[in-house]
Amino acid sequence: MADRVHPSANQNAAAAKPSSARNHLPYPTRHPYRPYTTSRCLRKDPCFSCSRCLCLTCFWSFIILLMISLLAAASATVFYTLFQPKYSSVSINSLKVSYFNLSTNPSDDTTHLTTKFNLTLSVRNPNKKITFYYEPFSISVLSNSIELANGSFTEFTNLPDSIFTLHTTVGPYSQVMDTDSVNSLNADLNMKNELPLKIVMDTTVIINMGKLKMKKIRIGVNCDGIHAAVLKAKNVIPTTANSSKAKCKSHLRIKILKWIFKL
Repeated sequence: MADRVHPSANQNAAAAKPSSARNHLPYPTRHPYRPYTTSRCLRKDPCFSCSRCLCLTCFWSFIILLMISLLAAASATVFYTLFQPKYSSVSINSLKVSYFNLSTNPSDDTTHLTTKFNLTLSVRNPNKKITFYYEPFSISVLSNSIELANGSFTEFTNLPDSIFTLHTTVGPYSQVMDTDSVNSLNADLNMKNELPLKIVMDTTVIINMGKLKMKKIRIGVNCDGIHAAVLKAKNVIPTTANSSKAKCKSHLRIKILKWIFKL
């Protein structure tokens, strides 16, 4: 009869050790952690990172802006060489004070000013290939920022290398004056018997250069250095202002939203 072979106690203990070690782990069924790389870069394809995308965008944007600037500069150079554009020059030929009456009403103690001016000015176009189409002008006569009268004159065309003469009447214009304005006018009249005048004009012009016709451009003209004699702040006899030292400056008026910029 064959004898049975029984495993020894040492073998049974060795076989039981692994299960005992597994049972002592905090999470027996979880696999051990292995780090996982999230990079999408492969050995054969370059890695397209966000920083590289930003650098390329900035580079090409700079190149495109540079090309646009160069084209604009080249176009401006060609345009200036062909046409050599210049502002029209405005000069005051004469300014006559036809009526000036500054009086105070005793019943209500209000001061009224009534004025009327006759103005003649010349607009010279120094360009040989450019025509200016002026729309109606708005005109104001000021003295120390106080408006004495306002008016307008009609549209006209200023042909190349020509002078256009304008005659217009500003007023009659009547208004009630505040105390500060009355004191300012009386101070000049009592001291010198004359008023410093400034003429401000505003209009829109269309520029025609050969077959090229530009959009409407807003321009302004300021003329100062004019002095008009007014006797005793109540003058109904026409007098001619001294405009020999008058200087007129033209400028572009660009409006962006609510702001107006002068160039």
